[in-house]
Amino acid sequence: MFIAMNRFRVAKGSEAAFEHVWASRDSHLGKVPGFVEFHLLKGPEAEDHTLYASHTIWEDKAAFEAWTKSDAFRAAHQKAGDNKPLYLGPPQFEGFEVCQTVARSEASAAAG
Repeated sequence: MFIAMNRFRVAKGSEAAFEHVWASRDSHLGKVPGFVEFHLLKGPEAEDHTLYASHTIWEDKAAFEAWTKSDAFRAAHQKAGDNKPLYLGPPQFEGFEVCQTVARSEASAAAG
């Protein structure tokens, strides 16, 4: 498994607009081979920004890299530049190979 993350420093007061951009966009991810799951994460607030991260899970790194070279990727990101006023600087990419996964067991899920 491979996890791709982008961190965004969203200017104070722009959080609702940022979240709307993500909620209303067509990500094209559902059609991409190797895509598993997406999360938009809202993190801590600083004096001038709120930290967000996009968190995408892929079957493997090759599937993620194929996505970045696809027409679906270009379509999903074609208007990204329109939202620059929402950010303090460019997003920061981080990619991670999954070394270990611990999942909730069926027994603890039923008890919880």
